Amino acid sequence: PERVTTAPDTHEREPAAMSVSGAAVWAMAGQYLSFAMQFITSVVISRFFLSPAEVGLFSIALATALLASVLQDFGLSRYIAGLPKVDDAAIARCSSVALLFSFVVAGLIAAAAWPMARAYAEPDLLPIMLIIAANYLFVPFAVVPMALMSRTLNLKGHFLINVGGAAAQGVVALGLAAAGWSAFALAWATLANGATRGLIAQVLRPAWPWPLRLDEARPIASTGSRLTLLYLTGALGSRTPDLIVGKMLGVFVVGLYSRAASLSEQFRMLISGAIGSVFFPAFARIRDRGEPLGPAYLRVVAGYTAVIWPGMTGLALAAEPVVHLLYGEAWSGAARLLTLIALSELFFVALPLHIDLPILLGRLNRLLLFNAVDTLLAVSLLAAGSVWGAEGSAASRIVYAAAWLCLYARFLHRLVGFDTRGLIAIYGRSAVATIAATTPLGLTYLFWQPPSQIGLGPLALSVAAGGALWVASLFIVRHPALPDLLDLVAHLPLGTRIRQTARSLGRA
Repeated sequence: PERVTTAPDTHEREPAAMSVSGAAVWAMAGQYLSFAMQFITSVVISRFFLSPAEVGLFSIALATALLASVLQDFGLSRYIAGLPKVDDAAIARCSSVALLFSFVVAGLIAAAAWPMARAYAEPDLLPIMLIIAANYLFVPFAVVPMALMSRTLNLKGHFLINVGGAAAQGVVALGLAAAGWSAFALAWATLANGATRGLIAQVLRPAWPWPLRLDEARPIASTGSRLTLLYLTGALGSRTPDLIVGKMLGVFVVGLYSRAASLSEQFRMLISGAIGSVFFPAFARIRDRGEPLGPAYLRVVAGYTAVIWPGMTGLALAAEPVVHLLYGEAWSGAARLLTLIALSELFFVALPLHIDLPILLGRLNRLLLFNAVDTLLAVSLLAAGSVWGAEGSAASRIVYAAAWLCLYARFLHRLVGFDTRGLIAIYGRSAVATIAATTPLGLTYLFWQPPSQIGLGPLALSVAAGGALWVASLFIVRHPALPDLLDLVAHLPLGTRIRQTARSLGRA
């Protein structure tokens, strides 16, 4: 769907819409730069300033806050994206609803602070959670502006918002951690991120929620209530691991688990997470034109598996040297957890957009049922796995991921109508690319230096060789993602020439 373009709606004040491939470049640039800032911050803080127990304490507080934060958006992003047109009155209503629910979310987090401190016998949880609660008062000032930008794929604004927030968060986190503020440094950094994002968003695309306007808000409430229920069930599965592991295994182990899960998630988002923000409006345009979604969906699957499968498999294989080189010996226990969690991502990537497309196609009630079963699987398997310690909790992610794939496969097939044989063929080609990308590192372990001894030089050399073999394999197997990847490359300096050369080689 990268050739889809959008036209600004009547009464909208956004600039002319850009193509999906152009929007993807801005999204990826913002994702990469934000990731770099957050990644460097996490490495420096973990290596020099905070212990696993201190990071674990903050992780418990943040996980609790994120459970309540599902109310924050109240489905506004999806609601605005689905409107046929947006006028000033609709913007005012959405902004007012966002502001109202920001107070609800902040109040819920603040109310949970004291019980959580008592439940985990950690008094510092109380002030940390209050600081995090204050962050959500700034979120509504970014929600509506960013949704309006997404309607026309104006992701240059997203770039500025995300990078600005990440920069503020990194500066505050490093400064306070160096000054000895312990887990409080991470809490204040979260607040700085939210405030900065809200300020930049309002400068770029003003959507001031004042005076409050709640008339004719019933459609927003109808859509928002169901989407909030969906997000809540999803959050129970994705946000409770830190709470469950922390309660069953202690703050030190949850620090290791949280760091491994965070590194895996950051790496996945680095590879392709930003592109997901482009697909929803792109598929909306395909739907509105009455065209079949199956072929476009297979292109998305091809792009995701061709890139994320090799990346996550490589991360799983390099987990031990990566953890040692980045975080030091104090975090060595996170290496095995990272391997298991990274491998679980292979299943989740196999069926992307499992939330977006049912919402887009009006199957929200059905999705709610699937999501409830999904959450039950995630929580129960994690609790069972935690009985066997930290590695058991991480291993449960692989079991859950396999069950997740079985759960959603038939649902998405009926919904989108993709060609099953085509999907399997894509999986096969992506598997070949994955093997090609990770073979050099495997051979390095086998014949040169094992994971516990490998240095930065041999690791980098193996990764570079794997990257070269990955590119070659895409041409050899004629991977369907190759044209889309070349289109993205064309937006880079000298990218057009690289694309032309690559296509000439492919035809040869």
